[in-house]
Amino acid sequence: MAGTRSHIEVAAPSSGAGDSQSGRQFFQERLGIFGLCNCILSFGFIPLRIAGEIWLDPNKTIVGLAAGPSMVVHLLASVSTGVIWLLTKRITMSSGILQILDAAGMVGVGTLYAAMGGMLTGGGSLIVNEPRVAMFTATLAVSQTVIFRAVAVPSPPRRTAILTSVSVMPLIAADIITLRGIAPGSASAVAPMFATAWAVLTIITCTVTSSVIYGLRREAQLGKRLGQYTLDDKIGEGAMGVVYRASHAMLRRPTAIKLLAAGRSGAVDLQRFEREVQLTATLTHPNTVAIYDYGRTPDGSLYYAMEFLDGINLEDLVRRYGPQPSGRVIHILRQVCRALAEAHALGLIHRDIKPANVILTTRGGEADFAKVVDFGLVKRLVAAVPTDVTVTADGQTVLAGTPLYFAPEAITSADGVDARSDLYSLGAVGYYLVTGQPLFEAKTIVALCAHHLNTTPIFPSVRLGRPIDTVLEAVLMQTLAKTPAERPAGALAMEEALSLSAAANEWTSDDAERWWTEYGAAARQRSIPSGDTSAVTVEVDLATR
Repeated sequence: MAGTRSHIEVAAPSSGAGDSQSGRQFFQERLGIFGLCNCILSFGFIPLRIAGEIWLDPNKTIVGLAAGPSMVVHLLASVSTGVIWLLTKRITMSSGILQILDAAGMVGVGTLYAAMGGMLTGGGSLIVNEPRVAMFTATLAVSQTVIFRAVAVPSPPRRTAILTSVSVMPLIAADIITLRGIAPGSASAVAPMFATAWAVLTIITCTVTSSVIYGLRREAQLGKRLGQYTLDDKIGEGAMGVVYRASHAMLRRPTAIKLLAAGRSGAVDLQRFEREVQLTATLTHPNTVAIYDYGRTPDGSLYYAMEFLDGINLEDLVRRYGPQPSGRVIHILRQVCRALAEAHALGLIHRDIKPANVILTTRGGEADFAKVVDFGLVKRLVAAVPTDVTVTADGQTVLAGTPLYFAPEAITSADGVDARSDLYSLGAVGYYLVTGQPLFEAKTIVALCAHHLNTTPIFPSVRLGRPIDTVLEAVLMQTLAKTPAERPAGALAMEEALSLSAAANEWTSDDAERWWTEYGAAARQRSIPSGDTSAVTVEVDLATR
């Protein structure tokens, strides 16, 4: 079917681009670029050859020239590189298959161009009517192909030297065969010597080019190493940094590395990032992401390593699979409550509880295991100076957070934020889970904040259009009270209230296992973050409210 990629699996030796998935993919993409560009260049010379022959001899026809042996071979060489491009576009190949395709294409094209040069000699061509000119034309075609391949396709220098040598051998052989009958005194008699010298120069050029480019790529890969960790794909962004998947050189366990985001190198940002990792590292609850390591890159950027969570965040869960049943919502919220209870007991407020910061995964054989992540805006209640505000260069005060999940007091008073502010945000998360819609919707952040301050939420069952568990609904509405005093006294109180629901035991471990068996593979495919700025952590100017 058009546009479908099949998959070939073959045991393969180490490829020039590495055996990792990203290295194999890069190798395949670059091989495809080589095939496409070389095909276009090769085809581009065909009309030039035909136009030149007709200009010299108007009696010749396009059909007659196109049917000539050398032109047919030229077409075959052009088509063969086009086939390389087509295969790399339609089929996902292993490193071994890609190496075979690379080698076969190079040697095949070199042989065809060499044959083309031999056929041009004595073939009636008015442009290349001398043997040495015919073979020089073929030499240029082969040289252009192998040099472009050295530039486009990542390959160790040794492999490039071998492939280039094998590719130019048919050309040298064709030179010798074509010119062996030439009289010793003629100028063409030295053509094989010059062809050999040109071939050696081409091999050296390709090898040096490949060495430089391949070395630069290797340096770039090494530059993605932080101590014992090697960075792989970017998997997300938080309030303070960018998160990459990584692996430890010795332990070989999947790890997530968070780097301080580019452009956040000021003293306040460094202090906040450092506070994030230090405070998160004090948390040991199973439902809180675990911190492994912390350090600085060679250029001074801060980073920390944490457990890699191969699952789905709650924002993507609802976006892909819709509103969740009451039993599952209670199961998730109770886990988050327990994680927050530990943090609150230590005097820490998360301040950015939102669906994207709660990830469902599998841990210790338990499915639907919730993990709270991204403590980038964490505040210590006992701090002498409020840490949830930032003073800008022009003296303005800004508050960081996510507008869809702002607690009212976070908007009106930076000093009024406490543990119950996290509960408000968690209530908004529960509302989103059970209804499939955010608590409030507005066109601007200012209007959204006004809703948090003044608008009474619509009951979830009304918003959903069908009944939900009454206890869950009551707890959610209580946590969404405008004043902190009307909310549950703490995270454990909220967790206990949820446990009293008849639906608390409806979502069983068997239900979780069935869901992950059916949807787990697709759920673990990370989606592209939405462009909805109301769901993104922002800084709000308190002075202009």
